[in-house]
This record gives sequence, structure tokens and C-alpha cells, in this order.
Amino acid sequence: MSLFGTKLYAQDQNHVVMDNGILKVTLSVPDGMVTGICYNGVNNLLEIANEETNRGYWDVVWSPAGSTGTTGTFERITGRSYEVILQTEEQIEVSFSTTWDVSQEGKHAPLNVDKRFVLLRGSSGFYSYAIYERLEGWPGFNLDETRIAFKLRKDKFHYMAMADNRQRFMPLPDDRLPGRGQPLAYPEAVLLVDPIEPEFKGEVDDKYQYSCEDKDHKVHGWICMEPPLGFWQITPSDEFRSGGPLKQNLTSHVGPTNLAVFLSAHYAGEDLVPKFEQGEPWKKVFGPVFIYLNSVVEGEDPLRLWEDAKTQSLVEIQSWPYSFPASEDFQSSSQRGSLSGRLLVLDRYISSDSMPASGAYVGLAPPGDAGSWQRECKDYQFWTRADEGGYFLITNIRTGDYNLYAWIPGFIGDYKNDSKITITAGCNIEMNDLVFEPPRNGPTLWEIGIPDRSAREFYIPDPNPNYINKLFVNHPDRFRQYGLWERYTELYPDGDLIYIVDQSDYTKDWFYAQVTRKKDETTYQATTWQIKFKLESIPQDGSYTLRLALASAVQANLEVRLNDPSSKDALFSSGIVGKDNAIARHGIHGLYWLFNVELGGSVLVQGENTIYFTQSNGSSPFQGLMYDYIRLEGPPQ
Repeated sequence: MSLFGTKLYAQDQNHVVMDNGILKVTLSVPDGMVTGICYNGVNNLLEIANEETNRGYWDVVWSPAGSTGTTGTFERITGRSYEVILQTEEQIEVSFSTTWDVSQEGKHAPLNVDKRFVLLRGSSGFYSYAIYERLEGWPGFNLDETRIAFKLRKDKFHYMAMADNRQRFMPLPDDRLPGRGQPLAYPEAVLLVDPIEPEFKGEVDDKYQYSCEDKDHKVHGWICMEPPLGFWQITPSDEFRSGGPLKQNLTSHVGPTNLAVFLSAHYAGEDLVPKFEQGEPWKKVFGPVFIYLNSVVEGEDPLRLWEDAKTQSLVEIQSWPYSFPASEDFQSSSQRGSLSGRLLVLDRYISSDSMPASGAYVGLAPPGDAGSWQRECKDYQFWTRADEGGYFLITNIRTGDYNLYAWIPGFIGDYKNDSKITITAGCNIEMNDLVFEPPRNGPTLWEIGIPDRSAREFYIPDPNPNYINKLFVNHPDRFRQYGLWERYTELYPDGDLIYIVDQSDYTKDWFYAQVTRKKDETTYQATTWQIKFKLESIPQDGSYTLRLALASAVQANLEVRLNDPSSKDALFSSGIVGKDNAIARHGIHGLYWLFNVELGGSVLVQGENTIYFTQSNGSSPFQGLMYDYIRLEGPPQ
């Protein structure tokens, strides 16, 4: 531990400094903006050319009650009251709070926010968390997004890392400006036509290419090569993020910008926007997250900083829940509970015995319907993965009432335990064996894909050579290249995809997304895919079931017809579903949908049959859907 204790002092009447001898963090008073971070001989790691309010800050995007969509008023959370919560040689905790009253109605989000910053002795970084609160009687509103953002010095930070295989030298923000960058189909995607560094010429830059599922979203940040130092944001727990383990959020991107996103509609749409009714009370703690700084000596490989940041993220995860936050709203380990059990899966058409739910995602989330966790966005969730035997343990659960949910890779559908689970301080609940019976009416006649809530296994084309991000060339995440939706029209200029059961290979013959066909620069048309299969015999009273698991939907209307593509009435229509924008934002999934279509034997014929999938909403390039898995089940046996 450092001999240097923590110190808090006023830099001037408008700024305070937290100092532990390793770093200094300067905060504006009473606003609570991070205006400076001094570390390793660099006076300020944040962009000094920016206004002080645009360096390190918490923000919200909000809209009035009744609003639709996912956009609204952008507002940096500005403190109006400054308080020293704790000041010892071991720890500093300061608060910047803002309180809402009726005079601010329509001008500011109806929230009380208490932003906290914490510096510990001997720590090479600092923590930040916030308590959001609404009181009874307050007006309703939508909370479209909230996060912490850091804008780093563009003359220092040029190398970004957010995974072992997703790191690179990045373009400059100047390269995205008119003249140097050409906007593409949406503002976030820019073709670099005249970048300052010629090596980036012809590449596409888009912040969504660096999105990450929350279950993998632990540490990301930037490296400065001279002097060699790193700036990292570590999120040790997912409990305060919305939408469960598969929810995708932004990480770092050109700026150089570093984000800790807590609430967003990305890859989900309006379903993941918390909507508060008139008078609805609410309180939630976001964070703490850890801003970690590290360095190596001159001559050492700066990329060791990434390896060290990953090691530090494990330390932070193992330290969760932290013992140091002074707010009584942040529950310590002793105030929380745990739950354990075993999940089995019973599919009698695979085995007559229950099987261990190996690798199942098991979680506690607020009470709701099966699968409701992926649209839950107001409260806390706690997830783990079962081992090979189906055994699971969820620790450090906040007190409250929950349902237990699960889904199992390899099986369709969602599990929910019907009993309400109440977590109390110090409890250790052991559940009896749980059995999930996934949707199933009959034996599998044929299937396409893998039920894993992703379209990753399907055919993902090479990108247009004019729109490449070099990072994703020969990369397992090739779906992150820009403009892949347009490749469908090039591959199928006249007729649509036809898949022949027992002949076609879904890794080569099933395009990853059913998108519209481009006719000209402004016109698109619906597409109809075909699945051809043979039936040797059809029982007169036999019933068949078509299982359609979707990995994503974007204003899509999926219509299913059988053997007669011109039939006016579809056997099934999903109606317009989905707003997750996964096609445009280089995701391989958004929200999961499962549709079950009953087919009477009278609509099938002996011999060759054809199922027609029409995505009938065809007015833009981004309307479409991704399939997760398709299965035809025969009559029950």
C-alpha cells in the first residue's frame, strides 16, 4: 500500500482535486464534471481542447411521457450541491447532487441524481457511481439512455482495445469531418476518403463495430504510446445494466471516447426504454465502475497494458460488491443473498431422461413472463452460467423479489420458475432440481441453424471491398463489416434464396439476414425465401409444427405460406415486429423472438413441399430479420 494517503483540496473556488500520489482527479464544483486526470507525468489525460463540461461526465437522454422512439433531450447531469462524504487517508468520497422540483418540469429529467466519485489509497484509478431517484407524485417520463463518457486527448490516445481480437490503431476524430470523411447510410458510419494518416484511407469507421454483449463487456479503453500508459473503464458487475447478459452496448470509439453505458436502446429498440408513469417512484444505483490507469517503463511493449487491464478487471470482479461505497443505497456483501440449484432439460424426442442443462444461462430478474428479462430495464438482474452438470450458483444478489429465468444453448424457448423468490440479507437459498421442457410437439423432420439466439452460423458474405474495416478482415466477427445487407441484392439480383433440405448447407446457402432487395437508389422490395423439403407420407389427422426462432427483427412482417406463394391469406403473419437495428449496426442478433406455427396435414402434400417466408415490409434497406433456428416437427409419436 502506498505511503501516500489520499488528499482532497481545493484547486480554486470552482474545482477540487482528489490525490493519492499515483493520480490526481480534478472535479468541477458544484457541477461534478471530471475536468482533469493527471497521471504518469501527463498533466491531463482528458481532451484539454474541449470545454470542461465535455471531458468526463454523466449524462441522460430523456423524453416526455407518451413519447415514442428512442431519442430525446440530451442532458449532462450537472450537480447543484457539493458534499464531502468521506475524507480519510484511506479514502475520499465526494458527492455532486441535483434535486428536481416542479419548477423544472419540461426542462430537466424528473430525477434526483447523486453522483459519487471515490479515490482509495494506493489505487491506480478512481471509481464513480450514482443514485438515481424519483419520488411519488412526479411527472412521468422516458429514460432513453444514461452513461458515463470520457473524452481523451486525441494527441495521446491512438490505440483502442476492447477484446483480445478487437484492438487496433484508430483514426482521428478529424478524419470523420466533411472533406476527410464521407457519411454513409447513417451518420455513425463514415468512409475515410482523405484521413490525416494515409493508412486509414478507404476504411469505414463506425462506433457500432465495437459494440459488445454485456456478458463479455468487462474492460475496454485506450493506450497512449508516448509515454506508454493506458486508460481503461472496468465494469465489474452487470447487475445494474438492462436487458440481461446478451444486451449489447457501445464501448470505446473514435474520439478517442470511452463509455460506460448503463441504459440504452441499442440492439433492442424502444422495448429497452424505461417508461415511468405519472407518480411512479423509483430508485437505482448505477455502478460503481472503475477508471483504471496503468503504465509500463519506456522500452516495454505498450500492449502489455491491455494484458494488465484484463488482470485488473478480474481483481475488480472478485471484489464485487465493493466494501467502500458510503451510500446506504449500495448494498454490501453482508446485505445480499445467494441462490443455488440445478437445471435439467427434458426433451423426450432427444432422450427419455432429463439431461443436465449444460452451459445454461440462469438468472434472477424482476417478476414477469418467461423471457421478460430481455426487455426488463428498470431494476436489477443477476446472471450466471450453469456448469456441465447443470449446477448453478448466483451470489451477491440484492434483496428483493425475483423470478428465476433461464435459457439453454441448443434448445429453443425460455424457462421460468413459477415461484416468487425473495432474497433477504444473508440468505442462501438452495432450490430443488428444476426441469425445463422446451417447446416440442413431435419429432424433428428437419432443422436449419443452431438454437443459440444468434445468426452467426449462417452465411456471412465478404464485404464490399470499398467499405472495409481492416480489423474485421479474416476475423471471426466478420459480420461487423459495413454494408453487408447490400450484398444480398448482388448475390440474388433477380430471384430470392432457395434452400433445399438435405442438400443445402446453411453455413453457405442461408444468408445471415432476410433483408430487402435494392431496386435503385431509393426503392427497395420485399423478399420471399423458399425452403423445399419432401414428405414420404402424411397421416390424415396428423398435425405438424413449424418453429421459427428469430435472432433479430427490424420493422419486419414475416408471412408464412405453404405450397402456394400467391395465396392471399398467409398461414402465419408476425405483424410488424422489432426495432433493434441489428442489421445496420453490425450485430448478429437483437432481441429474441419465438413463433410457433401449427400446420394441419391437409396443407401438406406427399412428396415435395415448399414453405415460403416473405418479409413483406420492404421500404428501406434495414427492414428485415435474422433467423436463429427453424425446425419442422412431425405429428406427435
